Amino acid sequence: MTGTAETSAGAGRVRDFHQILIWPLQVMVADGKAESARHWRQLTENGGSAVWRELDDEFTADPRDFQERHYREFVAFLPHVQRFLYGERAHGSAGYGESPIRVFRRSDIRKARLWTRPGASPFELEIVHCDLYFFYDVDVVILAVEVRGADLDLVTCQDVMHRFGRAYPGGWTPDGEGANCMARVEWIDAAGAVVSVSDYERREKYLASVCSHQVATIASHWDYVLRPMVMNQSEEKGALRYRQLEYYRMPQMAYLALDNPRAVSRVDQMRLAFAGPPGGDAPLAQAFLGDFESKHAYDRFWDPGREGWTNTRVLCCAHAVVAIGDANSALFTDPERGFLSQFRHQLFYVALIAHFHRAALLMLSDRLVTAMSRLDIRDRDTVSRFRRDVRLNHEIFLRFTHRYYFSEVSDQALLRDLFRMLNGHLGTGKVYAELREEIHDMSHYLETDMLRRQAVTLLRLTVVTLFSLIGNITTSFLGMNLFNHADLSTLERTGIFLSVFFPAAALTMYAIMKSQRLYLFLDSVADPKVGLLRKADALIDVWRDKPHVNR
Repeated sequence: MTGTAETSAGAGRVRDFHQILIWPLQVMVADGKAESARHWRQLTENGGSAVWRELDDEFTADPRDFQERHYREFVAFLPHVQRFLYGERAHGSAGYGESPIRVFRRSDIRKARLWTRPGASPFELEIVHCDLYFFYDVDVVILAVEVRGADLDLVTCQDVMHRFGRAYPGGWTPDGEGANCMARVEWIDAAGAVVSVSDYERREKYLASVCSHQVATIASHWDYVLRPMVMNQSEEKGALRYRQLEYYRMPQMAYLALDNPRAVSRVDQMRLAFAGPPGGDAPLAQAFLGDFESKHAYDRFWDPGREGWTNTRVLCCAHAVVAIGDANSALFTDPERGFLSQFRHQLFYVALIAHFHRAALLMLSDRLVTAMSRLDIRDRDTVSRFRRDVRLNHEIFLRFTHRYYFSEVSDQALLRDLFRMLNGHLGTGKVYAELREEIHDMSHYLETDMLRRQAVTLLRLTVVTLFSLIGNITTSFLGMNLFNHADLSTLERTGIFLSVFFPAAALTMYAIMKSQRLYLFLDSVADPKVGLLRKADALIDVWRDKPHVNR
């Protein structure tokens, strides 16, 4: 790489283009809600949502209706991942049960009309899927939107990858347009009507949100897609509320079937790998991209110098998984048995699991921060709530670890290696280790505090017991036969009993109140190195307003 312009003119056009946006969000839970989160119920109860409908799984009642594509998808994963994705129907002994994933889809938005820049000609992409993924017992929902286009030029595809999946603008150009965003996005329904339009150019809207709520609001067309969910800082009423977990740039997957993928320049492959904007020069510094192939390219099926070879290259970074291949090869483009089917299903689930893992860990970390921010050690109510929050988060973390957290998802080379590569770029293992250490520290603090409180309680009880010996000896005097109380009347015996009971109870309560100071007095009495004067002084300290310290 020289850093000068490199052209991909010989690559031809992109005959088939798919982009899948995978946007994790945190579902906000009100205090006092059930611990086992079933947030999808908000879309099904009380009449449900008008646009979101829960998807039935592919496992039909009649096996003759079960498609081979679904079978290939199922067997691609290891058994524990199969149970996570699809559940398990077992007879006899208890099995895994239903999958903890619930998927909802809306079908009212059919197309996206896009303008990459002001004054540019619009073009349309088909909305293939628009889904919400909910996960049992985890306050995370993932929006997955798949769009498709045909016969596009490479520059247009690069612009879509760079600009489309933006929740809000990162800034504005001197002309007032959102920086690095689409100039305009329109959602179009089945009748061809525009149902929602982007508003990246409304600078005052985004500034007001950050100024008033310290939270960036999202663009109007993405807000429309997520309805009836509403942002947490919004004043609108909504039982299902969310907030962002990560960067405003949505993670994505992209599939490009080109006339000649071997002619795509190294610089353009870098842009595709990082979902960067089109242009002439390398997107980043030469030194930074010196190890591009080893870190960001999966080349098991990529050999440009080999004739008759199905050249397929998978590029990967933390926010993008991109596949490029030959549009003339059925092995790459077949939607049922080819790589396209594998990309849209197996590879999609690999990316979904990887981003879900990171989102769930960030959600738990956020809950720990919230628990700490509410803690005031001078307020017993906040201390009790802190203990409850830590125990609850520890339980959720354990359930997440054993139910959802996988180090391996498949024995198929592509899926196995891509999952490892994506996790490495996301840093999921490091986030998991840090979160586990934080939860361990909090749990250790609770255990230490509990032991300290138990020690103080035992100390007080020991002191009270020691001093109550005097009362026990005294009151036991009544049980001796020195006095003949048996001949007294019931009223007289009751009076004697109460005359002993109330002073003894008062003395016990008083001993509890002074137990800390009485302990110091007993400690000084037991210490042979302490003189009589200091022992007497320790006794007097029991009744001093301000006892002497280290006297």
